[in-house]
Amino acid sequence: MEPAQHAAAVAAEAARFVAAVKGADPATPVPSCPGWTLGDLTRHAGSVHRWFSVLLRGRIQQPPTSRDVELRLPEQPVDYPDWLAESAAQSAEVFAATDLDAPMWAWGLDQHARFWVRRMLFETLVHRVDADLALGLPPKIDRALAVDGVDEFLTNLPFAAVFAPGTAELRGPDRTIRFSCTDGDDTWLVRLRPDGFGLVTDDTGSRTADATVQGASGDLLLTLYGRLEHTDEAFQRVGDQDLLAHWFAHSAF
Repeated sequence: MEPAQHAAAVAAEAARFVAAVKGADPATPVPSCPGWTLGDLTRHAGSVHRWFSVLLRGRIQQPPTSRDVELRLPEQPVDYPDWLAESAAQSAEVFAATDLDAPMWAWGLDQHARFWVRRMLFETLVHRVDADLALGLPPKIDRALAVDGVDEFLTNLPFAAVFAPGTAELRGPDRTIRFSCTDGDDTWLVRLRPDGFGLVTDDTGSRTADATVQGASGDLLLTLYGRLEHTDEAFQRVGDQDLLAHWFAHSAF
């Protein structure tokens, strides 16, 4: 997907999020985010939209030293959905006014403004799914978005140690894990090395991995984010099961 498509998808996912939570009880527990309510989830999503907007407006070139941002949060959680819609509208304005190919600090691989739009997309999408699950709605994810989300997750995970410290344990003597879609030919190969891990960028899909997880693209995205167990019947698992267990135990984002 292109950056402009990411920006449009952020708006669409935010609208779906708002539609799901508007009128719902903000005290509803969110099982996929233990300890959170729908109100907490909605506040978090809107806060991230406003935070990313601040980063993009400033076109920051160094890691920020503060995350303080004016939220203008309503007093009552029942008003959070409308506030989230306003937050998403603000981020959409910033996306439209920003050269997404401009160099910019980012915590992941892509050191350009477009990194933050793509990151905002999957932050919004995954939490929209959390809201759906909390409300007993079947989570639906567009295949193209799911494929892009798997790629975004696996590309950036090696850089996420600051807030995903378990990734420091993802080491191995040239051990490989393949994630493959059953609803398309998309596939990703991750190599665990003694000094770290990362995607194999020249993978042709022909190499047999030490362990493989196969499933629909949307299910793969949800299992990478811990919303679906990799042992679920939705997946076919081949190879070293201990390696897969080690990966999922230490790749929490």
